[in-house]
Amino acid sequence: MAMTDLRRETAPDAAGGARGYRPRATLSVGTEWRRQASRRRTRFALGFMVLLPLIILVAFQFDRAGDDDNGGGEFASLIEMATSGGLNFALFSIFVSASFLLVVVVALFCGDTVASEASWGSLRYLLAVPVPRARLLAVKLVVALGYSLLALLLLAGTALLVGTLRYGWSPLRSTVAAQIPPGEGLLRLLGILGYLAVVLLAVAGLAFLLSVTTDAALGAVGGAVLLWILSSILDQITALGALRGLLPTHYASAWLGLLSTPVQTDDIVKGAISATCYATVFWSLAFWRFTRKDVTS
Repeated sequence: MAMTDLRRETAPDAAGGARGYRPRATLSVGTEWRRQASRRRTRFALGFMVLLPLIILVAFQFDRAGDDDNGGGEFASLIEMATSGGLNFALFSIFVSASFLLVVVVALFCGDTVASEASWGSLRYLLAVPVPRARLLAVKLVVALGYSLLALLLLAGTALLVGTLRYGWSPLRSTVAAQIPPGEGLLRLLGILGYLAVVLLAVAGLAFLLSVTTDAALGAVGGAVLLWILSSILDQITALGALRGLLPTHYASAWLGLLSTPVQTDDIVKGAISATCYATVFWSLAFWRFTRKDVTS
């Protein structure tokens, strides 16, 4: 009787798996979030997002001490606007970070997530738990996107907080429109963050695709950043004409339309559609590649 019960308990279920095994219970989002939070690169990246506005604030203090030597120029006018209120300081911090720093951070979170597991030799053990491949990839993607969004919010939130404490709560200023009241300015700043989050999905998709293609985390992160820079360079070549509109970086600066009066949304809509399409294609290729890949590391 005992042997019969043992056979019944260890017999496969109707789906062919061990009794009690639930694929959806393996590698939860919370578990992966905690795993990534314990990594040094996660803490370093998030910590730098908090530190950067403080560095800019200190730099402005030195700059104001040597005002007479600054001269004119467009950048000098940007600095003057940045020190005119918390909203403007946050906008400046986003402006100087959007073209490169945020790209690197998103590529780091999304490009390192799978490739690092492969380089450590732990990826095959995760799959042997067993964690279904599609679930493993989906959980890692969700967590990587979550940390990317957290980094963006930390940068903007810290800049807004320290900028307001230092320079006060004033209307939002820009070079393309009149002053915007603080309440409306805050909404526009949130709109800018939302648009940047959507645009950076293209970077996330590219980095994630490279992450499942190579076992070298540095190659996945660096490859995504270099391809994004290449796209930015090609976008400056006017001889390409309408082909530039197909580049993922063509509408990267369309968020400036949110600072104009009235708000210009045509390029923002096009940019959001472009980034979503690129991200969808890259993620689809990543899932297709990973579910058919022979994982040996």
